[in-house]
Amino acid sequence: MDIRALLAINLPVIQAPMAGSQNHQLAAAVSNAGGLGSIPAGMLNAEALDAELAAIAALTRKPYNVNFFCHQTPADDAARTEAWLAALAPFLKEFAIDPTSIPGGATRKPFDAAMAEVVERHRPPVVSFHFGLPAPELLKRVKATGAKILSSATTLEEGRWLQAQGVDAVIAQGVEAGGHRGMFLSEDINGQLGTFALLPQLVATLDVPVIAAGGVASARCVSAAQALGAAGVQVGTAYLLCDESRASPLHRQALQSTAAEHTVLTTLFSGRPARGIVNRLIRELGARPDAVPAFPLAGNAIGSLRAAAEPQGLDHFSPLWAGQNVSGCQPIPAAQLTEALASGWKS
Repeated sequence: MDIRALLAINLPVIQAPMAGSQNHQLAAAVSNAGGLGSIPAGMLNAEALDAELAAIAALTRKPYNVNFFCHQTPADDAARTEAWLAALAPFLKEFAIDPTSIPGGATRKPFDAAMAEVVERHRPPVVSFHFGLPAPELLKRVKATGAKILSSATTLEEGRWLQAQGVDAVIAQGVEAGGHRGMFLSEDINGQLGTFALLPQLVATLDVPVIAAGGVASARCVSAAQALGAAGVQVGTAYLLCDESRASPLHRQALQSTAAEHTVLTTLFSGRPARGIVNRLIRELGARPDAVPAFPLAGNAIGSLRAAAEPQGLDHFSPLWAGQNVSGCQPIPAAQLTEALASGWKS
């Protein structure tokens, strides 16, 4: 069984939700091509999400996915914030940023009742979650809309847990994948597996379909995933150069340079491990220093630095999210890429 029947799509390709690098335009293009486009809601409030879902409804009648984060919002930790600002002090001074001007509070919100109301109003055909699942009462509300439920697993333990909670399919997120790791039962990076190690183990263990994500960038990768039992694939990095992507010029430039050959898992930009291209901030502070505040509080100071540096053409503090395989990145329409990826699937 593959995901085409489950998700009512023609091609077994899901476009990975990429907060900050896309909106409804990329999602609609993929859905209209026969895959499953995804809207990232991790950086949206309920009002902005309502607008995004109205916008995609105007562009496609095909199924699409909406993705939410399920993290716990941390309490402010004054001591850790002070240590973080001390670590960033040389950069703040260089770009003439007053530390007292940096906003506080969480910039990314977990799925909550307000978001559930938007889902109930728009009834997206597919809803996916990152960092586990929301509280049972919220998940029940989403299921009641008829949406198919997906979530990411980065270990066998997470896959078993998700199946026990009643998801319709599990996304096997290999350590190669760009952006935030979906890990939620452990913070141990050493326990993270590559896609083609994790995928067949989840397939052998679970009864629900397993979707391969991480390092999938071409038709040959899709064929390999299918051979290992994948019910479909989820692809993110390869879409970043597509015409409909909203990746910044600096991000696009980095993806097309030799810098993209070196990606690491870093907590610097948000407080959670995420894979991106190495830039100045990572080189000078290290990928995962102890001083980084909990997710998503690290992003406040980094956002101020980014806002100062990017107008100068500098990507020093920009989260250049990318997976380990950028070979599929091409400046082409998303529909063309979706069809090319799907050509590797043997019907």
